[in-house]
Amino acid sequence: MRNKFASYSRSTSKTYTNANGYRVYKDSGQLVHRHMAEIKLGRPLQSGEVVHHINRNKQDNRPSNLYVFHDQQAHWNAHKQDAQIYGNDYSFKGKK
Repeated sequence: MRNKFASYSRSTSKTYTNANGYRVYKDSGQLVHRHMAEIKLGRPLQSGEVVHHINRNKQDNRPSNLYVFHDQQAHWNAHKQDAQIYGNDYSFKGKK
């Protein structure tokens, strides 16, 4: 049986970091975190769904670090709520 997370172990030489700090597959142009979220969910992402890095590290694409919001507004609300507790730098920039 094939490991459904086998593609997670793809070599980082097959990806690059884009201007926004996200990993992207060179061959397809797909964002790694969105691909990993699809594997975690077992289905393609639906239009409007937003993948969130729980620890705010855009380079950490482990399935356990990804959460899928149903839309951008729900994602934004989570960041605003975190900003009230942890501050803007942590919530929006990943800085502790």
